[in-house]
Amino acid sequence: MSDTQHGMSRRRMLGAIAGAAGAAAVGAAGLGGTTASAANGVLVPPGKRGIILYSVRDRISAAPDASGVPYGFERVLGRLAEIGYKEIEFAGYTQNTGILGRQITPVEIRKILDDNGLRANGSHASVPGSVTPTTLAQFEQTLDTAEILGMTHIGTGSDPTSSNYKADWDAAADRWNTFGELAAARGLKLYTHNHDAAYNFLLDSGPLDAAGRPTRSTGVRKLEYFFGQTNPEWVWFEMDIYWAHVAQHRFHTYTDPDGQLQTNVFDPLATVASRTQRFPLFHAKDGALRPDLAAGYEMAPLGQGDIDYGTFFKNMGAKGYHNPMWEQDTAPGGTADPGRSLRFAEISYRHMASLRG
Repeated sequence: MSDTQHGMSRRRMLGAIAGAAGAAAVGAAGLGGTTASAANGVLVPPGKRGIILYSVRDRISAAPDASGVPYGFERVLGRLAEIGYKEIEFAGYTQNTGILGRQITPVEIRKILDDNGLRANGSHASVPGSVTPTTLAQFEQTLDTAEILGMTHIGTGSDPTSSNYKADWDAAADRWNTFGELAAARGLKLYTHNHDAAYNFLLDSGPLDAAGRPTRSTGVRKLEYFFGQTNPEWVWFEMDIYWAHVAQHRFHTYTDPDGQLQTNVFDPLATVASRTQRFPLFHAKDGALRPDLAAGYEMAPLGQGDIDYGTFFKNMGAKGYHNPMWEQDTAPGGTADPGRSLRFAEISYRHMASLRG
């Protein structure tokens, strides 16, 4: 059996398990008037198929060369449009200055987008770590750039805080509500992107440590606590589905207020299905099962791993609402294979377009 066949069989096995949980979650939530039985046709409409440019960062930042592989915004975005992508999530706005003899401007990037029929749908920009007159002004400049590029969402590639403590998540929620209100006033949805640690358990109870911090958990996961502390009109979410599955692998036990070890297995699909409208964006990043690794998975092009995207997209509710962005952190092939990231982009697009349900 080939690796691809083996991967597909494992995805079907995982899908049978995840599908049952996801279908139940959607049925219970009754979201968007959509159930799994009513779903049909493409799961990701053509206009919703996107990519974050971090996946092809090596070619965006590449200097002019004779490899024949596209480089810089104009050539790379042109190639992505040829592949079929329609939505672009940015991971920076700079390219090699050797292309133009200077740095490219947001206005010039917008023209490239328009010329290729592409839409900017988000960016992993910077959300300040404090609220001061200076940081508020800096964030307004971030929003200025987003408006020039025609974005509907603006976000960050990191969790709201790396802390495990409730007090720090409360402070992060206050800060994000402030910046989210500023974004909403300009027609933009502010979103946070998760890594696996965001779905670890919140330390919110039990005996205090020497610094006066709680040492045990009531079983609430950090980002799920954040859902309830932020205004749903101001703060939105981009689930990285790969990292959510890593969290499922890593964070399944906690010590309760009485000191007892409890088991609670994280369900990424149910987390989305119960609040599907708060997830306008996703990172569609695949991973091959690797139980020998701490993460439990190894990143792979979309469709070549074991995360069942067909079942996920079919059962998460609000069909046609979400914007999945393909990402693979490990896509660049370096000098040995400069065309790899764009090759993986095409493979991943084809799989995204093939999903039916």
